[in-house]
Amino acid sequence: MIKKFAFIASFALLTLLVSKTIFVVSLTPPPAGPTHLLKIQDPATRANLTLADFWDGNARFVVDVENTSLPMGESETLIMQNGEWWSWLHASDRSAGTVDQCGDPVEFPGCTVIYKSKDGGLTFQTDTDPPVCTFACQQCPCDAPVDHTPQQQYPRVAYDGEKLWLVYEFLGRSMLRTSFDGINFSPPQRVEHTGLWSSEEWCGPNEKINAHPFAIINTEQCLAGGPPGIFVEGELVYIFVGLGQSPGGLGCFVGHKNLPPSKYKRCQNNPLLLGASSYGDGELRGAGANAYWDFRMLSSADVTKVGNEYYMLFEGIRGPGPGDPGDTQFGLGLARTVEGKIDGRWEMYPGNPILVDVPANIGIGHADLVVHEGQTYLFTSLDGVIRSRLVLIQN
Repeated sequence: MIKKFAFIASFALLTLLVSKTIFVVSLTPPPAGPTHLLKIQDPATRANLTLADFWDGNARFVVDVENTSLPMGESETLIMQNGEWWSWLHASDRSAGTVDQCGDPVEFPGCTVIYKSKDGGLTFQTDTDPPVCTFACQQCPCDAPVDHTPQQQYPRVAYDGEKLWLVYEFLGRSMLRTSFDGINFSPPQRVEHTGLWSSEEWCGPNEKINAHPFAIINTEQCLAGGPPGIFVEGELVYIFVGLGQSPGGLGCFVGHKNLPPSKYKRCQNNPLLLGASSYGDGELRGAGANAYWDFRMLSSADVTKVGNEYYMLFEGIRGPGPGDPGDTQFGLGLARTVEGKIDGRWEMYPGNPILVDVPANIGIGHADLVVHEGQTYLFTSLDGVIRSRLVLIQN
């Protein structure tokens, strides 16, 4: 269940100790005000609980820390041997005053920045003020098409016992970098066949972008990308991407660790997941819209192994409502494998979306789960304003 990591960093001389795990929650929409911010006093009520317990109805998430000081950019958190919690997330000048390594303000949505916690994941801050992009530019000023500074979006990180593998989105494409210390990363490499295309000739199965009843029609006709996910096991690297739109799906690319990502192939069982087949009544909101919560797109996979099966947290987007200028309806979903194979059959959790009903907020679907000393924590936003830490407890 818990992936324990140990490596000596060539630069930071830190050791990665604890893994991530995806988590899901079955909470009704929290009431207004602080009454839902339950503090857990008895550690015994939350020990050794897994996503399997949640799936079986034996556990749920509650808020443990209302405001972690993490910006609203999506995060990926790992714990270091010295006790620090490192969170890689994207941040911009607008969201956090972020500057690149040349000292220039970073456009929204932003670059990858490291936030650190020295109090056990309760609060986070950067080593510098203002925050500085983690990846160095090839020259100053930074060149967006080369350095991706304005969009190193939705970073996901995996550790294989030797090095870190970090993937992020740039213009719909999945870009991969590696590091031995979490600070100094290799240049970005594109995962082959990820991105947006204007010709259906480039579409793989379920990668077509179809019309949405309330979304603006654009020129792109194919999608295999968007907010990514990553899982490294044995000699294989899996990159998870959104497939198509309206309806959306979620699939993966896979390649050997020794191969460049330009050699990765589509997973044989794509799509692993399919969203709702229709948008439903345009006026539906709340629980009545939950059946259609993931119609437009699926993305942002966070995968972990519990027992013999793999579990996945992911974001679903229903899309805009009538008259909305952009996507306004989001949710967080849970899925698991049926036969213990990533590139195999998956099933949806019957209670999706978890945590809150549609329309939720733009930050809820980018879940960041950490398992530490038998306790399961989940970083996400319940209100679209602050990023909280939740903890799994017994029902």
